[in-house]
Amino acid sequence: MNRIGIIGAGAWGTALAQVAAAGGEAMIWAREAEVVDSINRQHENLLFLPGARLDPAIVAIGDLEAMTGCDALLVVTPAQHMRAVLSMLPQSATPLVLCAKGIEESSGLLMHEVARDVRPAAPLAILSGPSFAHEVAAGLPTAVTLAAEDQQLGEALRHRLARPGFRPYLSDDVAGAEIGGAVKNVLAIASGVVEGRGLGQNARAALISRGFAEMTRFGLARGARAETLAGLSGLGDLVLTCSSASSRNFSLGKGLGEGRKAAQLLADRRTVAEGAFTAPVLHRAAAAAGVDMPIVAAVCALLADEATVDEVVEELLSRPLRHEGV
Repeated sequence: MNRIGIIGAGAWGTALAQVAAAGGEAMIWAREAEVVDSINRQHENLLFLPGARLDPAIVAIGDLEAMTGCDALLVVTPAQHMRAVLSMLPQSATPLVLCAKGIEESSGLLMHEVARDVRPAAPLAILSGPSFAHEVAAGLPTAVTLAAEDQQLGEALRHRLARPGFRPYLSDDVAGAEIGGAVKNVLAIASGVVEGRGLGQNARAALISRGFAEMTRFGLARGARAETLAGLSGLGDLVLTCSSASSRNFSLGKGLGEGRKAAQLLADRRTVAEGAFTAPVLHRAAAAAGVDMPIVAAVCALLADEATVDEVVEELLSRPLRHEGV
């Protein structure tokens, strides 16, 4: 496995191209002609990852059909565009590594379920974990979950992508790796609200802990394993995104906590805060499964402008006291 294609040249896709280029050929597809030009000519993604010097061996293209010769494709488009982009690719058995974190709004499907629907012949893997793009592009160390039901595929991908500062840990729990990445985006919005409203570090720690309990309840109901949710793609990513303004979802929540409206905050963004799209579909899926997720419900109310920050905080703090494991 040598030539890796990256579909999507946002910050995360660009960082993964940097990782892939260190071990072989790397080709990245972008919708924007200016991104293709800046990567090829200046070895920098000026639009989405400015300041990160990229490996000159990375080749940027604007034609998806040119990806057909790749040994594997890392699909890094936003979750709500995954189906459309996969539908544009020629049908083949090229392995797909899904790197978006979210749930399809229109169907309630996880990304691997969307991919199986659109490209049934393609072997699938999930790459998820604590991984801010600018740090990965700079070669700073992290560890991630690489989940694949096919162990041979997982081993081949791990061997190809592993670097001294980028350590993939294998799993076969595809659903668990995906659920952790999707749910943590919604919880990161809530954590940003805590920051923006000035509720303190104790409140943030409590929210992360109780948010993890919500993630675990939902994950187990959807067939995930507890150890996956407690690993890099679950708890690890949750701690990262709930603790830093570098997270798009955290910064969205911070704006809400400061009193700004969701519509205004989302309109101001060039990049996507996936949690804003995931929250309502996650709320519906949890209700259908009989899973209690009060923090997710609170985020939905804020995003829909159905309640103020003070109202949702008061509601969360007035919930009945119960055993911690519940």
